[in-house]
Amino acid sequence: MSDHQRWVGDIRETQGHAINYPLIGDADLTVAKLYDMIHPNASGGAGRTAVDNQTVRSVFVIGPDKRVKAMLVYPMSAGRNFDEVLRLLDSLQLNARHSVATPVNWQPGQDVIIPISVSDEDAKRKFPQGFGTLKPYLRMVSQPE
Repeated sequence: MSDHQRWVGDIRETQGHAINYPLIGDADLTVAKLYDMIHPNASGGAGRTAVDNQTVRSVFVIGPDKRVKAMLVYPMSAGRNFDEVLRLLDSLQLNARHSVATPVNWQPGQDVIIPISVSDEDAKRKFPQGFGTLKPYLRMVSQPE
């Protein structure tokens, strides 16, 4: 059993939350070095300590295009916020499917923003149900399905 599998079980047992997304076990640091998450001279393997890989204590969201879409950085002393990670994923997926943006504190199902790069004419075609204009640069619409 890998360290990550034990860690997932420990989180479920002690925190009451199951991790339901993939984790990458990167023992040789291939992924960490590929995305510049850790010093390129860091060495992988059994002798590595938590201090050696503390920069990897971040959440990296990597899209299907193999590009980093978002990074959340947490110090070793603070636990990650799974609700925020999932909210971020929902927002990124919504943007990829519908070219909309999400406002501060957005939660799935709430109104979203029509980016300024979309003209009013294009927005009327794209969102025939209508949208609200709060400011010339801030147009809100119901979250697309």
